[in-house]
Amino acid sequence: GQNFAPNLRAAKTMIQNKEPIIWKMLQEVMQGHPILLNRAPTLHRLGIQAFQPILVSGKAIHLHPLVCGGFNADFDGDQMAVHVPLSLEAQAEARLLMLSHKNLLSP
Repeated sequence: GQNFAPNLRAAKTMIQNKEPIIWKMLQEVMQGHPILLNRAPTLHRLGIQAFQPILVSGKAIHLHPLVCGGFNADFDGDQMAVHVPLSLEAQAEARLLMLSHKNLLSP
């Protein structure tokens, strides 16, 4: 692999300066890797769901309208947590059981 930043401080500077290579690297790392979105309190299984992320600009999480009901998202300052399943087993479980499209009709 290539060394893009010689140290952590240089890497942080690249992120703050929004260097184009950072966006490209994030897209590459995210490719094919599911994430979990959780809205507390998690009272039922739709309170935490898996998604295939799409990198967007800004600091907000974008949600498809069809999943808002499960999260009880009303966009009045809601806070959500993003989790990244690291192990292959956790990633497989997220894909098999937790993807949002697998929970639309029969939660």
